[in-house]
Parts: sequence; structure tokens; C-alpha cells
Amino acid sequence: MSIFKNIFSKGKLLNPVDLSQLETDLHSHLIPAIDDGAKTYEDSLQIIQALSDLGYKRIITTPHIMSDYYKNTPEIIKNGLYMLREEIAKKGIPIEIDAAAEYYIDDLFLEKLKRNELLTFSGNHILVELPFFNEPQNFLSVIFELIVAGYKPVLAHVERYTYWHHDFENYEKLKDREVLLQMNITSLYEADGMRVKKMAEKLIEKDMIDFIGSDAHNMQHIEKIKAVLFNKSLNKLVNSDRLLNKKLFVA
Repeated sequence: MSIFKNIFSKGKLLNPVDLSQLETDLHSHLIPAIDDGAKTYEDSLQIIQALSDLGYKRIITTPHIMSDYYKNTPEIIKNGLYMLREEIAKKGIPIEIDAAAEYYIDDLFLEKLKRNELLTFSGNHILVELPFFNEPQNFLSVIFELIVAGYKPVLAHVERYTYWHHDFENYEKLKDREVLLQMNITSLYEADGMRVKKMAEKLIEKDMIDFIGSDAHNMQHIEKIKAVLFNKSLNKLVNSDRLLNKKLFVA
């Protein structure tokens, strides 16, 4: 009895969460050598094999597009996807893969929107991210412009923007504006910071999360995901009817 008491006192499950229920992983950095994710095809294939082993059937990988750091274009990403698909086929990994992008909301983002050169996934969804230190002044206007243009904005790793942690109403306002919220599975990893973990758990408790993703850059992220599989909040989320991961499709 003492063993079971110890397990449950730490909020842990006896059996790991089955991620195969999600079917699709949204948000990762697996096209090699174009951002801060996988460096080589060997790295990419190792991560992809691990995601397949975890039960995923599809991946939508999302390289960074940031004007100052990662100046990727749709052509660079599409070419990288084509080559990565060839390597996956050679290895015989039973998984489908598509690519979109993780767009940083900076001064040039609206120019990309006006030129209609945004990469989307599963129809008209688009993944965007914010700075970690402060909310951009134009964020809500950008969201408005995206929705008016027919996009469905998905905010990446919403639990990590600590400047919103002081007031939960910030998240409610996002939902009111039809922003879909994506959470990183690894945010439930205790060693990476309790503030983010607590906010992730609260967002799960309040049924605010629409997508979860690996945000995998390397095998260290995979190991963190494996460690989190015994988390009760993750279990609640994966077994809820809220998540939209399984509705995503690969073109």
C-alpha cells in the first residue's frame, strides 16, 4: 500500500497515457538545418521514429519563420518536406508528415499576410507564436486580420507566456476572439519550471486547450514526453473530447 500511496501522492498514474489516441502531432521542428530543431536527417529520423513508437500516425512539423533569425520561406520548407518524406520512406517508418510553419508575430508578419504567402495546415489553420518577454502591441489586431482573411489562428505553447500568468482573463479573451490554443506536452515536465507547469495544468482544468504538441527539436524533448506520460493532467486532457489533434489531416 505504501508504494501506491507514494505514486498517487505525487500525482502520478500507474500506467502511461496512450498518445496514439491523438493520431496527429502538431508543432515540431523536424526539417533539418533550417531552424533550431533537428540538425541532420539522422536527427530527424530518430525523432520521427520515436514519435511513431509513441503511437502517432501523422506529424505536422512547423519550422520557425522569424524575420531576424530564421528567414525561411514556403519554398524552403516545402523542399525540405519533400526530401524528408523521401528519407522517411527509405527507412520505412509508418507515419505521414506534412509541414506548415510557426510564425513569429513581428513587424513583417502582416506583410506576409497581405502577400498571401502564409503556410497553413489542415485547411486554413495557422500556427503563430509570441515573444516570451512581452505581448506585442499589435497582437490582437493581427489576430483580427487573420480571422477576417479566413484563417484559424492557433497560438503556440500558450502556457509559456508568463506575462499573462497574473490574470487568467487573458486566456479567456483569447478564446472569445476565436483563437485556438496549443500546449506543449513537455510543459508538464516538472524540472522545466513550476510556473509554466502550473499554468498548463490550470488551462487543462478549465478545458481551454484545443491542441497539444511535442514541439520536438531533439531527442531530449522525446525523453521529457516519456517522463510526462504518467501525469494525471495529461491523462485528463488526452481522454477528454476537447482536443482537435485527431481531426487534423495531412495533405
